[in-house]
Amino acid sequence: MSYRPENPLIVQSDQSILLETNHPDFLYLRDQLLTFAELIKSPEYIYTYRITPLSLWNAAAAGVKSEQIIDLLTRYSKFELPASLVERVRETVLRYGKLKLQQKAEQLLLISEEQEMIDEVTAYPFVKQLGVERLDEYTLRIPKGVRGQIKQELLKIGFPVEDQAGYVTGESVPIRLRSVSRQGEPFSLRHYQQEAVSAFYQQGSVQGGSGVLVLPCGAGKTIVGLSVMEQVGQATLILTTNHTSVQQWVREIKDKTDIPIHLIGQYTGEQKEVRPITVATYQVLTYRSRKDGSFPHMDLFQKRNWGLVIYDEVHLLPAPVFRATAEIQAKRRLGLTATLVREDGLEEDVFSLIGPKKYDVPWKELESKGWIATAKCTEIRTPMSPSLRSTYITASRRQRYRIAAENPNKIIVIKNILKRHPGGHVLIIGQYITQLKEIATSLNAPLLTGELSQAKREQLYTLFRQGKIPVLVVSKVANFAVDLPDASVAIQVSGAYGSRQEEAQRLGRILRPKVQGNKAYFYQVVTRDTVDEEYAASRQLFLTEQGYQYRIIDAEVWE
Repeated sequence: MSYRPENPLIVQSDQSILLETNHPDFLYLRDQLLTFAELIKSPEYIYTYRITPLSLWNAAAAGVKSEQIIDLLTRYSKFELPASLVERVRETVLRYGKLKLQQKAEQLLLISEEQEMIDEVTAYPFVKQLGVERLDEYTLRIPKGVRGQIKQELLKIGFPVEDQAGYVTGESVPIRLRSVSRQGEPFSLRHYQQEAVSAFYQQGSVQGGSGVLVLPCGAGKTIVGLSVMEQVGQATLILTTNHTSVQQWVREIKDKTDIPIHLIGQYTGEQKEVRPITVATYQVLTYRSRKDGSFPHMDLFQKRNWGLVIYDEVHLLPAPVFRATAEIQAKRRLGLTATLVREDGLEEDVFSLIGPKKYDVPWKELESKGWIATAKCTEIRTPMSPSLRSTYITASRRQRYRIAAENPNKIIVIKNILKRHPGGHVLIIGQYITQLKEIATSLNAPLLTGELSQAKREQLYTLFRQGKIPVLVVSKVANFAVDLPDASVAIQVSGAYGSRQEEAQRLGRILRPKVQGNKAYFYQVVTRDTVDEEYAASRQLFLTEQGYQYRIIDAEVWE
């Protein structure tokens, strides 16, 4: 077996890849590996990646060939590649596109050039249960109502479907982006935004029209959505996370497009407007009066002849909306997100029902070009008091996390951070309301939680933007869609266990380009030698993938 010690990769038969971080080609390889593998662990010197079927199918959908992957691994591996891995990569990548959905003579057909593949598919009981009919050796007829479900089920058994069946034409709604916003500011798409739109739309062909665009927080995902709306020119339903996000979308639509205001509607808990351009929350769609009841607002998908459905923050798409999405596969579907990471493991459903990843730009690339702020990440570890440590040791694991997360010593660290950033616009973000109330009281700072009315939230955001509030303490309601461009410091005191997407969203609160000095500071305050520290390492994984490095310091030394 050949051995090249100067190379930085160890590729193993279990589909894992080890990457040495001190190698001169580390940055290049980090970006290359992310096109077809997932980061699993990121200690100081060795990163661990894993190749999965879904990571390979996303790569295949983006045009990456199996030989490109194998050539890269061969060129940089210390050892000869395991034959089983090479075969697995080739076979998995080739699976994407072997089954195609096409529309011919008003019939929805599942086609393959390989009879054996059709034979294998038809052997599964769910195929007959869904009413699928075999027409010949290479063709199955699919009932139009199960277009999404058949893709879901086939993906589960390792058969990714390339959907080329096209889309119905929705209600015509001509849309044009302004060259000058209503506020009088020159406006145009940045080059990467144009690339993202082109990757999704693909000139209106059947290859375009469904998929996910991955862009960092602060990079203008909303603008990309508006440009896609312009390309499609049809009635659009926009689904997003909360009322604040609805307001943000509506503001951007009014400011940067020529759509008459009377054509824009909001469908929330407070308003039920269904207009050619409608912005709704996931919460209202998933509302039901009792746990086992129906979803009365899910018929929003049928209330207009939508030509495009936009799923904002698609990594948070609730399961009931997945089911509705399975029924509207003939509509164009755009997913927008900063990270495709889902904590519930439903990435496969995003792939099959919204579409594959069509565009992904590394965060650090946009940072280097000044499109998002340069962020410095720091983890500060603080001890517990002896009495709290005793309580922690005797508690259950779940109780231990809350005890560690709410460590009162964190307030001391927060005050020290604030001293280092005089005049900064500071967000203090946490998971537990009791902890946040104590922090807000100690700092004499306002507290924003889900208990506040929408009007009060908007008032606090406005005062923060104007600089009249220098420090704002916020709960997880501020994880998403909070447009605070001047926020320059974020202090995370607690989070949703090891949530990678939450960490990315919280860093995103401070990544919008700054008018003065394009720098941002992200602090994570954790309790030393506890599960708080373990969860922090998990939360950081996605950002580590993107090239962010956390400086780890002890609170006592820092002081």
